[in-house]
Amino acid sequence: MDRRNFLKQSALVSLGGLLLPSTFLSSCNKNTIFEETDYDGKVTIIGAGAAGLYAAYVLKSKGIDFELLEASNKYGGRVGKSDTFANFPIDLGAQWMHGTNTILGDIALKSKTKVTVDESEAVYWFQNQLVESLPKDIDIFSGDSLPDVSYQEYATQKGFGAEYKYIVENIAGDQGAAAARLSVKYNAIEEGKLNSGDDDLKFEETFFDFIDKQIAVHVKDKIKLNTIVKKIDYSADKISITDSNNSVYTTDKVIITVPITILQDGDIEFSPALPSAQTAAFNKIGMDAGMKVFMKFSSRFYEQNIIGGEICAAYADDSVGKLGNDNVLLAFVMGVQAEKLTALGSDEAIVSTLLAELDTMYEGQATANFVDSHVENWTTNPFAKGAYSYSSVGIGDARKTAAKPVNDKLFFAGEAMAVTGYQSVQGAVETGYREVINLLNTVKK
Repeated sequence: MDRRNFLKQSALVSLGGLLLPSTFLSSCNKNTIFEETDYDGKVTIIGAGAAGLYAAYVLKSKGIDFELLEASNKYGGRVGKSDTFANFPIDLGAQWMHGTNTILGDIALKSKTKVTVDESEAVYWFQNQLVESLPKDIDIFSGDSLPDVSYQEYATQKGFGAEYKYIVENIAGDQGAAAARLSVKYNAIEEGKLNSGDDDLKFEETFFDFIDKQIAVHVKDKIKLNTIVKKIDYSADKISITDSNNSVYTTDKVIITVPITILQDGDIEFSPALPSAQTAAFNKIGMDAGMKVFMKFSSRFYEQNIIGGEICAAYADDSVGKLGNDNVLLAFVMGVQAEKLTALGSDEAIVSTLLAELDTMYEGQATANFVDSHVENWTTNPFAKGAYSYSSVGIGDARKTAAKPVNDKLFFAGEAMAVTGYQSVQGAVETGYREVINLLNTVKK
C-alpha cells in the first residue's frame, strides 16, 4: 500500500508570471484586484515559513515594501534539512509533496526539480507479528454523513477491537493527530474538497531545498532572524510591533503566519485584543506533539514501511527517492505517542525506546545494526510547539473564523488557516497568496 493518499489541493493557472491557485481567482474578480491594485504602504510579515515566504514573494512581485520577522535563527518554519547525518540530505520537517496539481507542483515542473513518486510498500505490526495485510479492511474514515466523533471512538463503533488500536493511531497520525482527538466528520469533509492528485512525491534533495531555491531566494534579503514578536499594537493608524528585545517596528499592515500553537498560547499580545470569536476559533483547531527520529543502521533489515507499532505507529525507509545508499529508518511519531516519547526527557531515551520496539519486531537486529540517530522533536521547538494542525472533534468552521482579517490591518495565514489543504506546505503557500489578495482588497480604489 502507498505511504499516503491524502491532501489533494486546488488547480492552478499561471498569471503574470506567478503561479496562483485558480480557486481563488473567481473570488477576486478574475484577479483584477491583484493586477490593478497598487499599494505604497509597508507590510510586515510575522514568520518566515512557507506561508510567510510566499506572501513575501507575491508582495515583491507587486513592488510592495515589506519585511519578514522570524523568531528562530533560520527561515523555513516547519521545513528543514540536514546534510550531515547521511550520505543523502534528510527532511527534518515536511517531506512529501502531495499531488502535482498545485502551486508547488507547477513550480517543481517548470523548474525541473527532481522528484520521485513514493510507491513504497508497507507491512503491519499486528498481534505481535509482521503481516502483509490485515484481517479486516479499515478503510472506514471517508464518505458522507459521518459523525463528529474521534477516529478512536468510530473504529470501536465499527467493531475494530484493541488489536487495531495502533493501526488507527497510524491513520490519525498521518493527519498529525492522536486517534482520540481527530474528527471523522471534519477530516472527511476536508479530504472531499481536495483535488491535487493522488501521487506522493519526495524530493531528490529536500523540501527545504525546493522552497529555498524557488521562493526564499527571492526574498531572503528582507528576513530579520532571531526576532521574537511579543506585541502587536494596531490601535492607531500605524501598527507598532514590539519584539523580545523591545525593538519596535512600525508598519501599515501585518500578515501573521505563526503556527496555531503560538496564537493559542498567547505568545503574541494584541492591542486591542482580538475578537473573542476569533480566539475561541484558534483553540478549536487541533495541533499535537510530533517528532521525526532518524536511525542509521549498518544493514537494511527492515521493510520500507512498518505500520502499527505501540511506540511508533509509522516507520519509513528514508532512503526512498534519494541518491545515497545509507540505511536510514525514519520513525514518524505523532500525537500521544510523541507526547510519551517527549516525556522521557532525552534524545537518548527516545532512541533507546524505539530501538527496543524494533528489536521486538526484528529479533534484535535494530540494536545489533545501530550506527547513529538524529531526533527532530517539533514538540519542544518553542516556535512550533508541535507538528501540524488537524480537525479536532467539534472544530466546525473554526478555520474560517480564525483566518478572518481584523480591522483591515491584521491578516492571518499559515497551514492552520487553510480552509482547504491545511497541514501541508501547499496549504500554507496558498494562504500566503490569499492574504495578500485580502490585503489588496482593503486598499483598492
